[in-house]
Amino acid sequence: MTRYVDEDLHGVEFRECDLTGARLIGVVMQDAVIDGLITNLVVNGVEVTEYVEAELDRRHPVRSLIRSEDPADLREASRQLHASWADTIGRIRRTPGIERRSVNDEWSAVQTMRHLVFVHDSWFRRCCLGSTELFTPMGIGTTLEPYREAHGLDLSLDPALDEIVSVCAAQAAELESWLDQVTVEQLAARAPVPDDDVWPPYARGRSVRQCLSTVLNETFEHHRFCVRDLDLIEAQDAD
Repeated sequence: MTRYVDEDLHGVEFRECDLTGARLIGVVMQDAVIDGLITNLVVNGVEVTEYVEAELDRRHPVRSLIRSEDPADLREASRQLHASWADTIGRIRRTPGIERRSVNDEWSAVQTMRHLVFVHDSWFRRCCLGSTELFTPMGIGTTLEPYREAHGLDLSLDPALDEIVSVCAAQAAELESWLDQVTVEQLAARAPVPDDDVWPPYARGRSVRQCLSTVLNETFEHHRFCVRDLDLIEAQDAD
């Protein structure tokens, strides 16, 4: 276990780190930002995760729909998520060039949308439909080898916004058409993940519903990140 004692960690950044079981004792933490998969977080003796989750649900009611087992709720969640993305794409079009700008080393808007193309191909087509087809070349996947540039991905591509939007719209239509027909029994079934070494390797044994949850959650979270960063960029430009 690594221990930091009397260290000045002012401005430190932890990115894609596993901090499970971390203990921060006697620390000074002001203006800090924590963003990630967080459970059982205790601050000064108070377990705050439930407060945070309840506030996120209040701000974003679609989260409750995403957690539902009812196909009708899942259809509505998908509709709301894609409507939110459509609004954000409209916002992006009003400021040409903003889609390729980034802040704090995060993905730009076009990179974020390209990642969601990959999410659809991997977690929906492969895990919910059992597809063995190559991924859409423009997709941006995990940074882990050997998955970073495999199964049809081409990181040398630099597609235009309209091309990305067109692919995303087609994928959204495919998902919503499937949701119109899916049943509770089909959602509860074991995901038909092909038996190969293509991403995601740890999806085997999950249900179709669990894999769909990944698709919807990724669509929600990356939209939240995208809007956050667009706000920051516009605030910088206004200064």
